[in-house]
Amino acid sequence: MQIPSKTKLILLMVATELAMTSSAFADNTHASEPIENRRPLPLLQMMADHQKQMMRDHLGAVQEIVTALAADDFEAVERAAGRLGYSDEVGRICTRFGAASPAFADQALSFHHTADGIAVAARERSHQHVLDELSTTLQACKACHAAWKQQVVDERTWNRLTAMPQSSVSTHQ
Repeated sequence: MQIPSKTKLILLMVATELAMTSSAFADNTHASEPIENRRPLPLLQMMADHQKQMMRDHLGAVQEIVTALAADDFEAVERAAGRLGYSDEVGRICTRFGAASPAFADQALSFHHTADGIAVAARERSHQHVLDELSTTLQACKACHAAWKQQVVDERTWNRLTAMPQSSVSTHQ
């Protein structure tokens, strides 16, 4: 099967972006900060596993976006982008995963809102705008992966890290 030139170009662009992201993690000699400076994201084992599954699904959605864009299937681009975008469920998950590190929750929510731009661009039926929004979204992926690393903790540690601070003012008489 012959791959159209436009498809090859788009795949090359995405592959380059992903390769740059991967190489920055594998060989940090060109990174401004070594990987060891990433902040720990405390998670229970089941949460860490779920998060890894979600990251793989995000990568699958990116692949679907590129494939659909190459085929001029903007409806499929929008559907795939919807898997990356914000929803109430995504908001709850990000908030829960970031319960011990609220800065992570903020960055994760920002990523999902950034990804919403891909769906907007797909509705405009603009190849260039979809690619621009996809690039912005991949930059958000790269920034998050550069900032955070999973730290699996036990339930006792999780409960301690996520406990609501106690008020110094008693509400009971």
